[in-house]
Amino acid sequence: MFLRLKARAGYWLARRLFHWSWFVRQPRGWRWLEGQFARMANLGDVGAQSFYGHILTFRGVGLGAREEGVRLLRLAALAGDGKAAYQVGVISLAGTPSKAPDPAEAARWWSMAAKAGHPLAELKLQQLMADDSMQ
Repeated sequence: MFLRLKARAGYWLARRLFHWSWFVRQPRGWRWLEGQFARMANLGDVGAQSFYGHILTFRGVGLGAREEGVRLLRLAALAGDGKAAYQVGVISLAGTPSKAPDPAEAARWWSMAAKAGHPLAELKLQQLMADDSMQ
């Protein structure tokens, strides 16, 4: 109970400090922020999984960070996060070093994102269907 409360307080503070560029540029500050984000994501918080997943996927250093980011985004998407589902769809369509592009999987993720209310997901689905019908 106490550890979960401590994790929530640390995550709350980390999200506030994330907007202070001077703090983010400090190596020790960045490591502390990442630790708070990772701890909350590992506790199963959907918002933290989505947020930290985006950071690792698009700003992480190395293939391992990107793969962990995609894993966290998938978890958040499966829990109903529309933004995460949209991004997993984009990644699925583009492919990864370990997986070929998969339009069917992208359509599945975008339909989940559209159901969650993501504004671009429906547009991406329509574009994907139009591209498939032209081939």
